[in-house]
Amino acid sequence: MSAKTKKKSSIKMDGKSYLPQADFLAFLKSHYPEAFSEGKIDPQKLKLSFGEIVNDSNERYGLSWAGKSDCFRHIQEPTTATLKPVRKESVDFDKTENIFIEGDNLQVLKVLQKSYYGKIKMIYIDPPYNTGNDSFIYPDRFQETEKEYLQRIGDKDEEGNLMRDGMFQKNSRDTGHFHSNWLSMMYPRLFLAKNLLRDDGVIFVSIDDNEVHNLRMVMNEIFGEGNFIDSIIWKKRYGGGAKEKYLISVHEYILMYAKNKDELEPLFVPQDEDSIKRYYKLRDEKYESRGPYRTHPLEATKSMGERKNLVYEIPTPDGGKVLPKRQWLWSKDRALKALVNNALEFIKTKNGWTVHTKQYLKDEEGSVRESKMFSLIDNVFTQHGTNEIIDIFGDAQVFPFSKPTNLIKQLINVATKSKEHHIVLDFFAGSCSTADAVSSLNLEDDGDRKYIMVQLPETFDLVSFKTISDVGKERLRIIRNRSKKNTSVDLGLKVLRLDESNFKVWQSGYSSTKELENQMKMFVDNVQKGSSREDILYELILKSGRDLNATVEEKSWKKKKYFSVDSGQLIVILEDSLTRDFIDHIIEEQPQKVICLDSAFAGNDQLKTNTHLQLESAKIDFKVV
Repeated sequence: MSAKTKKKSSIKMDGKSYLPQADFLAFLKSHYPEAFSEGKIDPQKLKLSFGEIVNDSNERYGLSWAGKSDCFRHIQEPTTATLKPVRKESVDFDKTENIFIEGDNLQVLKVLQKSYYGKIKMIYIDPPYNTGNDSFIYPDRFQETEKEYLQRIGDKDEEGNLMRDGMFQKNSRDTGHFHSNWLSMMYPRLFLAKNLLRDDGVIFVSIDDNEVHNLRMVMNEIFGEGNFIDSIIWKKRYGGGAKEKYLISVHEYILMYAKNKDELEPLFVPQDEDSIKRYYKLRDEKYESRGPYRTHPLEATKSMGERKNLVYEIPTPDGGKVLPKRQWLWSKDRALKALVNNALEFIKTKNGWTVHTKQYLKDEEGSVRESKMFSLIDNVFTQHGTNEIIDIFGDAQVFPFSKPTNLIKQLINVATKSKEHHIVLDFFAGSCSTADAVSSLNLEDDGDRKYIMVQLPETFDLVSFKTISDVGKERLRIIRNRSKKNTSVDLGLKVLRLDESNFKVWQSGYSSTKELENQMKMFVDNVQKGSSREDILYELILKSGRDLNATVEEKSWKKKKYFSVDSGQLIVILEDSLTRDFIDHIIEEQPQKVICLDSAFAGNDQLKTNTHLQLESAKIDFKVV
């Protein structure tokens, strides 16, 4: 291969989604080259490299099902799909950072890999529970290729809505792969979702008894058993009815996992009114600004392991000293420091002195103390979610059994902080209870949290709305209109739609020379017919690694236009022809990266090569598409 050919291939964007596995493979090749044979991993050599760490026994603990191996194939196959802006359905498109994406969540998660890798603070999803009456997308043939899958989910009616036939399939209990179908649907999505979480991120997944056992094992495998936080019990209704044959079931689960528990700070939530009322009506004149306080015994219980260094004397108010019956909870230094700061309370009993610690309602800065959340939620019910739908749309049947926003708000309170621009993702968005919860919480505490909602345009049997995604978008628009006009909270909505790439995809495996010639003629201009400049721009922004809220400024120089993204860090040129002086001007802007259309060089390979060399000399990454 000539040097010139190498230059060309090195600057060409392939338009495919980011695969984190490729980085891991490159790491292995760099650090363990001895584990590779003819460019592929040799399992036996890999075992020799890692020694006893590798378990190649056929008998091991784990979860397996029909089609599991194909899940990894689906995960590792990149997509060329893109997201196209839909301004007419958005609110404050250019200002808002709240995002609603309409499309199949598996493909959307792939599209988001590069731009949002390691950026999401919290994920909440409420997926199909696999009750036997659910309809969802799953491979009806375990050997289905990515191309076949995309064709199946791309079938649309005359109005552009996804067709149920061939796409949404009812997973009845009569099928031979009842649990396998559900697992094959969930596994790739959870795997890709994990990549998007920050190292200190967390995920919550709602589920009931139909699949909680399988979901727990799948999440242990993907997130690691050591990153399991808790199985939250949600009491979803007040009581039972006459339908139950055996016990009255009133609960669901919310499984909570960390991306990396070692990176996760202790989780606290603001105290509610009931918690505040539990503080005793005790006050210190010296610490009046810290409000009332409650006390806790400093004496350790028997459940705590014996530690001799926690046995020491504490001076009492009458000049004496008190020893614990067993041991104290705090170290001697901490207890004596608390004594000096008046943070210990002594109570005289007939058996002598008892020592208690003071816990003030407010911290030293005057803020109300936060507390830990219990792994039981019993203060909000399914009916509350139904009432919210009635309040918004006037009809409970618009979206039956919507999750209550106050349920999700409690989870958001645990996982995010008000002012830290944390992103909350829900890729089974439904009626957008999660987005509603984010906005509601932001209005309460003037927060800066943002959301990304992903929902299929699944057809609906209602006159009011044609698809579920229409319900979610309208809910968010109504919430915006109901809120105060002068609020500083971002209540806008940026709508994007999953679609095929704006660029023609080279089809390999042609059957004749004529087919190859026809394809080469097609690629004289590789932009799909009907693609708008904005659609192309957003695809290039996304595939360059910038997120969907990148700032875009249109500029011009001598009647040639270009786009400056994120204050000039990226420059996108969509002009039909380039000149040397225009390239010189772009270099003066000192961007980190420049992207332009291949057709802009009009077959002038010398100009393309010179442009590449100029930008390379200026330490600017240059790509053509």
